[in-house]
Formats: sequence, C-alpha cells, structure tokens
Amino acid sequence: MISQSFFLVPAAGVLALLFALYKAAWVRRQDAGTAKMIEIAGHTRAGAMAFLGREYRILAVFVIVAAVLLAFASRSPDTHPLVALSFVCGAIASGLAGFFGMRVATEANVRTAAAARKSLPDALLVAFSGGSVMGLSVVGLGILGLSLLFLLYSGAGFGWSASRVLSVLSGFSLGASSIALFARVGGGIYTKAADVGADLVGKLEAGIPEDDPRNPAVIADNVGDNVGDVAGMGADLFESYVGAIVGGMILGVGLVGESPAPVLLPLFLAAVGIVASMAGTFFVRTREGGNPQTALNVGTFGAGIAMMIASFFLIRAFLPESWESGGRAYGAMGVFWAMAVGLVAGILVGLITEYFTSEARRPARSIAEDSTTGAATNILAGIAVGLRSTALPVVVLAAAIVIAHDRAGLYGIAIAAFGMLSTIGIQLAVDAYGPIADNAGGVAEMAKLGPEVRARTDKLDAVGNTTAAIGKGFAIGSAALTALALFSAFTARVGLREEGLNILEPKVMAGLLVGAAMPYLFSSFAIRAVGKAAFRMIEEVRRQFREIPGLMEGTAEADYAKCVDIATTGALREMIAPGILAVATPIVFGFLDVRALGGLLAGVTASGVLLAIFMANAGGAWDNAKKHIESGALGGKGSEAHRAAVVGDTVGDPFKDTAGPSLNILIKLMSVVSLVLAPLFLR
Repeated sequence: MISQSFFLVPAAGVLALLFALYKAAWVRRQDAGTAKMIEIAGHTRAGAMAFLGREYRILAVFVIVAAVLLAFASRSPDTHPLVALSFVCGAIASGLAGFFGMRVATEANVRTAAAARKSLPDALLVAFSGGSVMGLSVVGLGILGLSLLFLLYSGAGFGWSASRVLSVLSGFSLGASSIALFARVGGGIYTKAADVGADLVGKLEAGIPEDDPRNPAVIADNVGDNVGDVAGMGADLFESYVGAIVGGMILGVGLVGESPAPVLLPLFLAAVGIVASMAGTFFVRTREGGNPQTALNVGTFGAGIAMMIASFFLIRAFLPESWESGGRAYGAMGVFWAMAVGLVAGILVGLITEYFTSEARRPARSIAEDSTTGAATNILAGIAVGLRSTALPVVVLAAAIVIAHDRAGLYGIAIAAFGMLSTIGIQLAVDAYGPIADNAGGVAEMAKLGPEVRARTDKLDAVGNTTAAIGKGFAIGSAALTALALFSAFTARVGLREEGLNILEPKVMAGLLVGAAMPYLFSSFAIRAVGKAAFRMIEEVRRQFREIPGLMEGTAEADYAKCVDIATTGALREMIAPGILAVATPIVFGFLDVRALGGLLAGVTASGVLLAIFMANAGGAWDNAKKHIESGALGGKGSEAHRAAVVGDTVGDPFKDTAGPSLNILIKLMSVVSLVLAPLFLR
C-alpha cells in the first residue's frame, strides 16, 4: 500500500511549485506604482539578479569540478558514481529555489509599497504572497528532487540495497549544502558591506536619513536584503530540509525488520507538510489598524496544528505499534512524540530569540539605555545580551534531543529535526516577507510617498525585523538537530554507533578541539571579509559625496551601480576561502582517522550552535536597540545615544547576517560531506 501511494510524494512537490507559480503571477498583476517607484525598484532588481548571475557562474564551475571528482572517487560496493548526479541535482534545485524566490521578492517590494497607498491589509497580502513563493519553491524542489531520484535508484533495475540507494541519494543533500554555504556567505558579505557603508557614511557622517536617495549605497543595501535574507536564507533552510529528510531515511533502514515504512515516512511527512503550509497561507489576513504579526502567527501556528494532527494519523498508519531496537521497545506513538517535540522546540527557540532581540523587550532596551554613555558601553551591553541568550535555546535543544531519543532512539532525533522543519513552506514565507517589507519602506522613502504610506510600510517592516530574528533562531535550532541527525547517520555508516566515541582517546580529543575551533576560524574569515568590502564601500560613498556636484542638495543622482559593483566583487571574491575550509577539513580528517573525524563533527556542532546563537541574538539586539532610539526614545535620531547605537548596529551586522547564519550551514555541510564520503574513508 505504501509503495502504491508513493506517487503522492512527488505530486505534493509539483503542487507546491504550481502554487508558487500562481502566487508569483498574482504578485506580478498588482499595481507597481508610479514611474519613479518602478525606476527605483528596477535598480534593486537589476543589481540583485546581476549578483545572482555572477555568483551562479562561479558556482557552476565548482559544481562541475566537484561532481567529476565525486564520481571518480565513488567507485565502491557501498556507493556509486551516480552520487555525482545527486550532487548536481541538489545544487541545481538549491540554486533554482534562490532564483525563483529572489526574482519575485524584487518584484513584490515595489508592489507592496504601491499597495500601502491603499491600505495595510493590501500591503501585507502582497508582501506575504511574495515571500510564499520562496517558501513553496524550497519545499517543492526539495521533495520533488529527492523523491524522483529515490524512484530512479530503487526502481531502475540496479538491484541496490536500501543502504546503497540512500548513500547515493545523500549526494543531493551535499549539493544543496555546498550551494547554501556559498549563497549564505556571499550574500551575507554583500548585504553587510552595503549596510555598513550606507550607515556609517550616510547616517553618522552626512547626517541623512536611512533609505535617502542621496546615499550612493542605498540601492546596494536594498539589493543586499534580497541576496542575503531571501536567496541566502532560502538556500540555508533548503539544505536543512533536505538534510533532515535524508538523515531520517538513512536511520530508518532496518529499523523495523525489512519494512520500508521508516525509510519512506520522512518523505510522506514532507508531503503532508507542504499541504499544511499551503493551507496556512490562506489565514494570513489582517484589517486596517490591525497587527500584521498576529496575522502571520495565525497562519504559522495554524499550519503547525494541522501538521501535528495529520502526522499523528500518518505515523500510526505507517509504523507498527511496537518493535525492538538495541534491546529497547519503541512504537509509532514514540515517533509521533519525537516529531511533536521537534516542532515545539522550534517554536520555543523562536520565542526565546524574539525576547532577546525584540525592540519591545527588556534586553534590547537595556542596550539602548547603555548607549547614552557611548559606543563602548553599547557594544559591551550587546555582547553581554548575546552571551546570555545562548543558555535557554541550548537547554531547549538538549531537552528535545534527550526526549526524542528516549521516545524513538536515533531515528527519533532525525524525526524531531524534521518536525522542526515540517511546515518550512510557510515559515520561510514569513521570513522572506521581512526583506520585502523592508525594501517597500525604502521605495516609499526614495519615491517620497505620503507619510501615511511610510507609516504602513514601517509597521510591516517592524514586524519583519521580528520575523527575521525568529527565523534566524529557528534556522539555528533546526541546524543543530539536522546536524545531529546527519552525524548519527555518519556514525552508523562507519560503524561508530556500536563502538561509540571515547573522548579520552587522543585522536578523538584532537578532533574535538579542532572542531570546536572551526566556527571561530570560519567566522573570522566572514567578518574580515565584510570589513574589507565595507572599507571599499565607505571610500566610494565618501568620494561621491565629495566629487558629485549637487548630490547632497538632491539635484544630482548618485552612481548606485558603482556601489553595487563593489559589493558584488567583494562578496564573490571573499566567499571562496570559507567555503574551501568547510569542505576540505572533514575530508582531511576522514582520511586520517574516522574517530578523529567523529570528534571533529562533535566539536564543530557544539561550538557552532553556541556561537551562532550568540552572534545572531547579539546582532539582532543591537539592531533593535538602535530602532528603539530612532522611534524617539533617549533623545531620538541624531542624539549621542543614536550615534552610539548606530556603531553597535554596525558591529552586529556581520554577526547576525553573515557569520552567524553561515555557521548553521557549516555544521551541516561538514556532517553531510562526512556522510557522503564515508565509504572512501573506510577503504
């Protein structure tokens, strides 16, 4: 029965893509506003697509070379050169998801601003519809790619075992992870180089408002919102989604005798999650004067509740009431509770993140208060908040891991990871909504629309800041559980599950220490890259203010293209070294000793999760402390407190939008590289 209904899985992927296509067409039919608005949005769209085109040309070379090497190296009884096909398909799917999402996002921003001239509900609907294209493209391409490749490898007459099929299929996750790392790092460097340059010279030196058209870096800043927070976040969660499914499938082999049910269950759960996410989008509605956050929450929580109900019946239909594994008895209800724990843990991590970063909460406001005595105290307060914010999320994740393992063993951890990602279609739609709303505010400011329009876009943007912070917390939490699922699959593949890892063994301890150091070294590359690109951006903005007659008076137009080119060139050049570091390190350790590699993966996961939470929350708190002052508190814009808060926000920018989010991918990429190449390490 299960095999006969498998067609429903790729059908759900097709349905998601058709729904995304419908939403994209609907967005394009909306009014784009005045000629000036269209011109401004055109600059942003052209810059974003130019960056993506140049980035993908570089990544195409990497994908081809890596696929050839992977095919050549994967000639063993445990794997097959077709792993290279999986790798290429994963890379293409990740790239397409980013392309579709960013293309529509750069069209939705101006239409959101135009809709804001009518009402807040109209503007919310356009912005969220634009974001939903990203979310549904991710789940549609992910589940379609995995299910079709699974059908090919298991039904094309190869006669492979389930373990070999999944070994080859895991190349899809490797391809997605590789593209995600470069997209996240490159997009993060781009957006923060532009943002830092625009803020330091525009706000502090020139004293002009944010999104002022006189600022040469303002278009690059808008472009950066899209390449970093739309394409980058989409690629990040795409590979988490795919990795959680693959990890669960691998750990399901042999779980209940010869039954394929535990292997196929993650794919069927993903199909149900797509339907739940699509249903949730219809509940995102508000009224004039209403709270957009409430509307987004109704859609997100509604999808989560629907997913929980459907998964209860699906898991009970797939799995027996009880079975024995490793001397312990497990059952279908245990798997369900593991999934529920993952879903609840994701919500809790998001809420904790919201508390530590929200402009309305005490942590961010305490940073704002400390800004009254200068930039130094602002930075110290932000670091303290970021460090303190790591404790509760880690406790939540640790509890989720322990409970999921107790309910369903290592398979339960993988299902908990997927539970956190099961409604990623709508969760990512909410996240992508943020940069669309932000860009809409920029269009409204630059096109000099009325104050009521700017008030509506500001309201949408304020909610977008919160959804962005929650999205980053959610991404970190899902990365931790996904990495653990992939790590567990790796230990099963190389025979370490039974033996375990003895941290007193010198090779394991050495790997553990090097792994713990990796996130710090990786972050240094990313933050330094932002600094170097921002330096060139600052020099260019200063040059234009100095050399273009009439620019400050508003009678001449800035050379936006030059700033876009500086950010693009800097991002593409600087993203190479961190990417090589992430891919090469596990390969070197794997050929030295698989136990040392196990220690490396344990170290990078523990250290990377903590550092990512610290960076993301410190950066978000600095950002919202600045926004709290800009709202009129503590002297408002132009005050000494505001100047200090801008400096703190500038420090936090590469924390929350470059290094921090990239660490999510680092820990998953190193695990999936180890998993895919495990047969080579055992030769």
